[in-house]
Amino acid sequence: MTSPSQAAESAGSLTLDPEGGGDPSQKRPPELIGRSPRQLAWIRFKRDKVGILCAVIVGCFILIAIFAPLIVKLYGQNAYSLYGQDDGLLNAYGLPIKPNGGIDGTHWFGVEPGLGRDIFALLVYGIRTSLVIALCVTILSVVLGVLVGLVQGYLAGKTDYFVGRFSDLVMSFPQQLFFIAFTPVVLSLFVKPGAEEPTSLRFLALVLVQFVLGWMALGRLVRAQVLSLREREYIEAARLSGASGFRIIRKELLPNLWTTILVQATLMLPVNVTAEAGLSFLGVGMQQPTPDWGLMFQDAVQYYQSDITYMFFPGVAMVIFVVAFNLLGDSVRDALDPKTIR
Repeated sequence: MTSPSQAAESAGSLTLDPEGGGDPSQKRPPELIGRSPRQLAWIRFKRDKVGILCAVIVGCFILIAIFAPLIVKLYGQNAYSLYGQDDGLLNAYGLPIKPNGGIDGTHWFGVEPGLGRDIFALLVYGIRTSLVIALCVTILSVVLGVLVGLVQGYLAGKTDYFVGRFSDLVMSFPQQLFFIAFTPVVLSLFVKPGAEEPTSLRFLALVLVQFVLGWMALGRLVRAQVLSLREREYIEAARLSGASGFRIIRKELLPNLWTTILVQATLMLPVNVTAEAGLSFLGVGMQQPTPDWGLMFQDAVQYYQSDITYMFFPGVAMVIFVVAFNLLGDSVRDALDPKTIR
């Protein structure tokens, strides 16, 4: 049994080596490495397997849209050629002769009833059409919404009141009815009755009509964030230091809003894709022979009883794209703001 004096002597014999000496087999504790908020967000995002999978799916859709001409060229078919009529793939009723909508080694997804165009080529180019229109609408809506929200929230007072009332007025319009009613009106301003309508003009009209009613939600969200941030101490310190309003918005407010802006942009894009497809389906969007998801649905409705495969492919493609983009938006939000993780 060790006496108290022996224990004290043993304790006194232990010394700390400030120079790091001692047993070399003992490992030093790992050095702490600081990480930026972006690095932490990336680490959290990489742990989300659903988010990674959705990011891969969305990336594939974007790559297909970018390289659509190359993909179709390698595929060997064209989105505008009438294979059913030229190659005798349709019967007297305009339906594919081969089973399952004419699917074979030459036409992977079959041929279109009526005209006989290749469905795979139409689908690839349709992704590009819908995605480009939705992307333009999303970019314009984000830019204007952020600009209006920043000005409205920072200036407050009468500016906030009048801009807010204008936003309330525009948001009171029923979007779908507004899209359907005003798209032909916008086109009639630039095209005379009976004149040929350029495809680029209809593209611009769709972007303009959706953009006019697409920025208010983000603007109001940014305005609420700015009203909260403008009362913080660092904003007051910037004012006292003589910083201009533009510098405060650009250097102090905007960097703290990127999370909200990015998340809302990822959620707006699939909504705009479905809105564009819906307008084309209703006959006020893109017109034939332009490949478009909405036009494919419009044609497929006429033949769903005799050729269900024609509706199957664009339907599955749109569902996969919208679900993947929505889940990606949720994953990005959870990575940037871990307090929202469910």
